[in-house]
Amino acid sequence: MLTLAISSRTLFDLDDSHQIFLRDGITAYRNHQLEHEDIPLEPGVAFPLVNKLLNIKHPETKEPLVEVVLVSRNNGDTGLRIFNSIEHHGLDISRAVFSNGGSPYDYLPALGVELFLSAHHADVIGAIEAGYAAAHLMTRKAAVHIDDQVRVAFDGDAVLFSDESEQIYQNSGLAAFRQNEHDKRNEPLNPGPFSAFLKKLHDLQSLFPPGESPIRTALVTARSAPSHKRVILTLREWGIRIDEALFLGGQDKAKFLQSFKADIFFEDQLTYVKTASEHTATGHVPYGITNKK
Repeated sequence: MLTLAISSRTLFDLDDSHQIFLRDGITAYRNHQLEHEDIPLEPGVAFPLVNKLLNIKHPETKEPLVEVVLVSRNNGDTGLRIFNSIEHHGLDISRAVFSNGGSPYDYLPALGVELFLSAHHADVIGAIEAGYAAAHLMTRKAAVHIDDQVRVAFDGDAVLFSDESEQIYQNSGLAAFRQNEHDKRNEPLNPGPFSAFLKKLHDLQSLFPPGESPIRTALVTARSAPSHKRVILTLREWGIRIDEALFLGGQDKAKFLQSFKADIFFEDQLTYVKTASEHTATGHVPYGITNKK
């Protein structure tokens, strides 16, 4: 089973409530939530992804293959509106952590989490440093539902793979990067923060007959030939099959993600995050050299 931890601000549209908190403080925020306790929250940026994941069942036993745990900086009192909204929207979420302003990522080991999505940047950084696949989602309203297949797209360097090659590119330029990839073309890249999560998705896909998986994955990378070879050989070494691979040679990724109909895209570079997030739920992965400048 895959276990996902998600913050309330990514699951539901809490932007108006959050603005009250920022402008008027915790007491005004608490009063607002209590006064609106029976008014369901609208779906947020990660709602379509969560809804699809919760509907994935084992092809034979029909048991759920994904569990979603809510993690929130609310307390149990203000969090009641969130649980009421979960019930209203028919989401099968029964476990939750309300940390009352504290950092919820401390509970990730106890929850057995393999992916953490949050709108709180500091929590995501803490989770990444603790060794979890984690991403900061740019909040917005939920996208229109297209179909029931879960489509997950990943950047390569500093997301699926370590940033070892990206460091060479940033420090020494494109020619040095290409030479390094040529010299090490038969040497697998080291795993990045999302390699274990991709492996988990691959394991879930393997439960289904060919062509019937409810999950589809894509690599969407700025790399191009000939540096693509090392990526392909790395995935092969890991025993992972990725459904689609797009080597874009530095082109903007947003339109390609639209064509893939991605439910979520994981990317380390804010330039791509900003353009992609206009159309696709996009998780910023604050890892590697591009996030240390």
